[in-house]
Amino acid sequence: MSDSTATRANVYDARPKTEVPAESPLAWSYHTSGRPSVSEKSRVILRERAMAGHLILRGGAIVLDEAVRGVLGFGLPARPNTLSLSDDGERSIQWLSPDEWLVIVPGGEEFTLERQLREALGNAHYAIVNVSGGQTLLELEGDKARELLMKSTPYDVHPDAFPVGKGVTTVFAKANLILRRPTETRWELVLRRSFADYCYRWLLDAGAEYAIGVEK
Repeated sequence: MSDSTATRANVYDARPKTEVPAESPLAWSYHTSGRPSVSEKSRVILRERAMAGHLILRGGAIVLDEAVRGVLGFGLPARPNTLSLSDDGERSIQWLSPDEWLVIVPGGEEFTLERQLREALGNAHYAIVNVSGGQTLLELEGDKARELLMKSTPYDVHPDAFPVGKGVTTVFAKANLILRRPTETRWELVLRRSFADYCYRWLLDAGAEYAIGVEK
């Protein structure tokens, strides 16, 4: 390929204006498995951050970090198995492998973000894939959230082994997902759409003894 050859990529808006309503990956789960209300007895609270924007970035860390800082205002995580957050906590970047990161932003921002990153990266060697439609994010909070996780994953979730800011790809029940701890009190599960119903039903069952409640 000559130096004069332009690098082109088709960028598709995954949320075009349409009369067909978009549904959360858990929409059917709420209908079939129920949605326990949060009560004073709830020691674990579950909520879904549905329809968020998920982008996979691949490429050299130095080049990507410069572009990401210019567009998002914060950089890539400095160490493996960690995540970096925006000041308001609404946007995050998760380390997945030495040349791969997961960016999560509020729903609707991912299309513009992808275009801005492509413009900033120019002809650099990189890849950006919008996986928003194939993933969802579940949040767990409450004083028994860690105990629920201890029943669900073989990964050590003790605070000494899993401090705030850590995130790993691990086994959860019989599924595979990303387990993260963005704050002292909140845990996050980033999972494939195809695992959403299974993990939701698992959480309801495992959290029953803690009167788990699902926030709307």
